Amino acid sequence: MRGMRKTIVGKVSGDKMDRTISVRVERRVSHPIYDKIQRRWTNLQVHDEKNEGRVGDLVEIMETRPLSKTKRWRLVKVVKRTAEVS
Repeated sequence: MRGMRKTIVGKVSGDKMDRTISVRVERRVSHPIYDKIQRRWTNLQVHDEKNEGRVGDLVEIMETRPLSKTKRWRLVKVVKRTAEVS
């Protein structure tokens, strides 16, 4: 069902491919022995149909069916744009 799909927010780390962006998703985990909170991240390949995502943008992505060997997510919306550097 469409309402049951996971949605997460991440930062675009690469946009060199056509209709695909790399998104870095951070999560916080507790160390099993020392109980220190650590930041870990995962790089996901995301389908971007209109090539909207740029490096540094904060984006919301949603789970979808497999679109290629590595793409299992699609872009829902750009939450926050980065400032244009010229």
